[in-house]
Amino acid sequence: MSPGTLSMLFVMDPIGSIDIAKDTTFALMLAAQQRGHRVLYCELAELSVDDGRAVARIQPVELRREPGRHATLGAPRTVVLDDELDLVWQRKDPPVDQDFITATQILALCKRALVLNRPDTVIWANEKLYALGFADLMPETRVTRRIPELVDFLAKRGGEMIVKPLGGKGGEGVFHVRHDDRNLFSILETATGFGTCWAMAQQYLPAIREGDKRILLVDGEPLGALLRVPAAGETRANLHVGGSAVRAPIDARDLRIIERLRPALQRDGLFFVGIDVIGGMLTEVNVTSPTGIQEIDALEGVCLGDRVIAAAEARARRHRAARGL
Repeated sequence: MSPGTLSMLFVMDPIGSIDIAKDTTFALMLAAQQRGHRVLYCELAELSVDDGRAVARIQPVELRREPGRHATLGAPRTVVLDDELDLVWQRKDPPVDQDFITATQILALCKRALVLNRPDTVIWANEKLYALGFADLMPETRVTRRIPELVDFLAKRGGEMIVKPLGGKGGEGVFHVRHDDRNLFSILETATGFGTCWAMAQQYLPAIREGDKRILLVDGEPLGALLRVPAAGETRANLHVGGSAVRAPIDARDLRIIERLRPALQRDGLFFVGIDVIGGMLTEVNVTSPTGIQEIDALEGVCLGDRVIAAAEARARRHRAARGL
């Protein structure tokens, strides 16, 4: 390997079960391989700690765009991450449960190896709540576990709202609620676990019928975007529940949001994120394992994975220089 070769570990869901036509982690791994880097793989359960050092049972992996033969794994080895790795990608999908938190805390022990996104930030930067630092860019929002407060919010927002769990992904548990829905209280009981879990309520934005724009950012700079248009009869625009991917320019309203977010993302070490925008309003900031690269590539004829890995190389060089490595 060349002197510029990096050892990159991807901590992720089981690689054998991913959809190689859609999975963003696969696109990043393939781009890293094509750029000559050493690509390694492990799951959360392979992480551990030895005398204060982050350790993992890792496997080298060779990627190819062949369904069913997309990954060939090498022999596993147990290594100290700071001894053998330059870069670690924490790409495990939500939920951000206790296993996810523990794994991320283990990765936070890395000093020499750069972890993206920054582990301590990922733990506290809930994908729904982080956006509330920019509440003036968002639809009106309420976070509570009290059902009467959700009913009051609904009444004051024209009788329609979106309710969603704080820890979900891919549209899971998202409800479009109307004041005259006979299932209203049943929905709110489900959303809050009968008042035991916080839920987020947001003003319903009719612009969702035109689409939910996913904008990918690298180090606070726009990488690309797509519009996810919900299917007829469906509120959620997520692609895996029938939403359609449509080309989407990044317009002036999007750039205003990005300009506001950039300093915070850079300060907090959120290198690769995906923001969701409906009708020019920010709804979420996805920091764990943002997706959309392959859909944008297909729509625009680009290779965003290559651009992300190139940016990560530059970040890794700065990381090493800052530590005198």
